[in-house]
Amino acid sequence: MSNVNLAIIYYSSTGTNYKMAKMAAEAAKEAGAEVKVLKVQELAPQEAIESNPAWKAHYEEAKDIPEASSDDLEWADAMIFSAPTRFGNVPSQMKQFMDMQGGLWAQGKLANKVVSAMTSAQNAHGGQEQTITALYTTMMHWGAIIVAPGYTDQAIFGAGGNPYGTSATQGKDGNMVEDVEAAVKHQAKRTVQVAEWVKKGRQ
Repeated sequence: MSNVNLAIIYYSSTGTNYKMAKMAAEAAKEAGAEVKVLKVQELAPQEAIESNPAWKAHYEEAKDIPEASSDDLEWADAMIFSAPTRFGNVPSQMKQFMDMQGGLWAQGKLANKVVSAMTSAQNAHGGQEQTITALYTTMMHWGAIIVAPGYTDQAIFGAGGNPYGTSATQGKDGNMVEDVEAAVKHQAKRTVQVAEWVKKGRQ
């Protein structure tokens, strides 16, 4: 049975990355991890949210999800980050959350955390790989241990074959084009497993 604390930290405007976060949480719990699903603070003005029915619906749907804090990162042995692309990069909401972790970083409290990342975009070449590697760049500065899925399971191919982290394409109907559930769950279990190895080694 795992004794890993896993924080799944996501940003989602219309719900795709929230769904992926929930898939990851289910798999991590099956692997025995203690799991928190946490959203980052929404920075967009209320008018922008209100003007988009899908955004407004998800904003209401997720209103009871707790917001991530530095305490959650300190608690976690492992973290999975999930966020959509914004012009091929990390959305400002997630970037601000990461930029606020200078205090933990300065104390060395983010070093040796096990991390992995997922993303989504509205088309298959909308910056998914770039967004994940941008997230990983910050994590390299932390001294974290990056766990990419690579091609360690057939499920990765079924979800589009992204070795950096699971990525979903959101169709015009708001649903994911690929069936990413198996790939997300494999990535989550792999993250928990590596965190287990690291935690046992450090102990």
